[in-house]
Amino acid sequence: MRQRPDALMLFAAGFGTRMGELTRSRPKPLVQVAGRPLIEHALDLARAADVGPIVANVHYLPDQIITHLAGQDVLISDERDRILETGGGLRKALGLLGSGPVMTLNTDAVWSGPNVITQLREQWQGARMSALLALVPVERALGHTGKGDFALAPDGRISRGTGYVYTGAQALNPDGIETIPEVVFSLNLLWDRMISEGRAYGTVYPGSWCDVGRPDCIPLAEAMLGAADG
Repeated sequence: MRQRPDALMLFAAGFGTRMGELTRSRPKPLVQVAGRPLIEHALDLARAADVGPIVANVHYLPDQIITHLAGQDVLISDERDRILETGGGLRKALGLLGSGPVMTLNTDAVWSGPNVITQLREQWQGARMSALLALVPVERALGHTGKGDFALAPDGRISRGTGYVYTGAQALNPDGIETIPEVVFSLNLLWDRMISEGRAYGTVYPGSWCDVGRPDCIPLAEAMLGAADG
């Protein structure tokens, strides 16, 4: 059993309904940002951090993602029959990811700055953590609306609250996920258990991050990436 979170789950199964016409005939991970599909921006982070195995789940228009990833070092967790949400999807993929802590990464965001995967792996402390979530302050959450998802204590523990937005990147020990009775469920169920145990932590990402959940977020993400390249 590995001790570091070296395996990575890419969440790529969603319907992308907030993207409107852009996802009517293609899955959201293949929506283009700065001339490249969103999933390739996520894979850049994974490969630069030298993690593996890498697993992507599929449900909506799955053949397009499978074809796109053919020949790449990515395993497929097939959810064609039933989309399982983040918790159910991770549980289904554990046979491919292997035992021990893992990382998960949403494919509908882009990053500019230090590699968030490397940051999570370097800060992981399995003896006291069950989850380590990458966060950004609300005022730096480009493309995101709302007051935030979590509060962050001085010791790094998180609680439900406002002020910090979850970026979609985390390190996680999935022990206990098998005891959740639901088949389709969100990782929020596991996080709530870890928060109550005092084992859920956050780390603030120091670079730039943009949520790409809506069409109007695409120019924001491209401007962010362009500023970094310039």
